[in-house]
Amino acid sequence: MLAFGWDKLRARRKKRRVPERRLLWLAAIGGSLAALLGRWIFGHKTRKRGFSAWLYAITAVQAALCYLIVSRDLGTLLR
Repeated sequence: MLAFGWDKLRARRKKRRVPERRLLWLAAIGGSLAALLGRWIFGHKTRKRGFSAWLYAITAVQAALCYLIVSRDLGTLLR
């Protein structure tokens, strides 16, 4: 989330930005919910369709993995 805030600040000041690839990488290594929250709070990268598609895809994959892990663990606990 902080990376999105930092990038928004840099954009406003016309300074060197955080690359989109880095923002997506941070989301992919576990920060997808924070990325979505940061995007909402700072109103940042909301018009970039390609970026949005990648971010939502990363979030969906992480949500599916979390679901599979939790449902598997709950299934073994309930036996």
